[in-house]
Amino acid sequence: MTGAFTSLPAATSPAVPAVPAVADISLDGFVSWLVGAPVSILIVVVVAVIARWALHRAIRRVVLAATSRHATRLAALAGAGQAPALTGVASERHTQRMETVGALLRSITTFVVFGVAGLTILSILGIPLAPMLASAGVGGVALAFGAQSLVKDFLSGVFMIVEDQYGVGDVIDTGEVIGTVENVSLRVTQLRDSQGVTWYVRNGEVVRIGNKSQGWSTALLDVAIAYDENVDSATEIIRSVVTQLHSEAPWSEKLLEEPQVIGVESVGNGATTIRVVAKTVAQQQFGVQREMRERVKQALDAAGVRTPPLIPPYGPGPAK
Repeated sequence: MTGAFTSLPAATSPAVPAVPAVADISLDGFVSWLVGAPVSILIVVVVAVIARWALHRAIRRVVLAATSRHATRLAALAGAGQAPALTGVASERHTQRMETVGALLRSITTFVVFGVAGLTILSILGIPLAPMLASAGVGGVALAFGAQSLVKDFLSGVFMIVEDQYGVGDVIDTGEVIGTVENVSLRVTQLRDSQGVTWYVRNGEVVRIGNKSQGWSTALLDVAIAYDENVDSATEIIRSVVTQLHSEAPWSEKLLEEPQVIGVESVGNGATTIRVVAKTVAQQQFGVQREMRERVKQALDAAGVRTPPLIPPYGPGPAK
């Protein structure tokens, strides 16, 4: 029994497979991955930063060149007889508009460049883009329906800036309110009216714009003299006054050309009205009107030209 027992073969345990060189395989895979994805991502980021810098530099150079060319053209116009004040205002307006457009273009290029770089990095990491883009498309459509007014305001603001419809400091009529522009953004325009009230007007709600400050303004002056006064003599007196005003500082800088005495505008109620028209720098017409009115009155008084007789508001009094 003992011999038979000892002659039995010993129980063998299951064969254990040989452990492969896991460390070596993991190291090779890690090195392969390190050379692939991270380096590719780094290259994409570097290229995106360089592309953004180059595009921003190009935009700044274009803005600077456009501003310089515009200033040169305005200088040529000023040499041809335009008022220096008008030239300075126009140059400042163009510079502000070009800088605003440049800032907008730089923001758009930054968004596009880094957006493309982000999608490229996701593709390198093996993340499927098709479901993500489909979801983003559905979300974009829903957001567009929900934010139609915001998109409308944004696009209207872009076109207002690009077309130079108005700028900070302009007096504009939006149809709802008349005031001075204090701030212009892509969504709203901030105005302050003559009573000091601040208005915030959405750009998308503005249907028409009346700009009272762009380019030049017109000063109108109606001078009333007595019906029986000599019109020719009064006209010559007024013409000499406005000619002298045009030759004196600081009014010579506010007047774009010599004021014109148009002639008799109306006759009635014992008065003859003579009209004077002057082309002035934008928003300077009120001061020019006041100065012309004061000088014309003094000159007519010195020459003995009578004004129309005063008519009581309720007719002549009872006969005595």
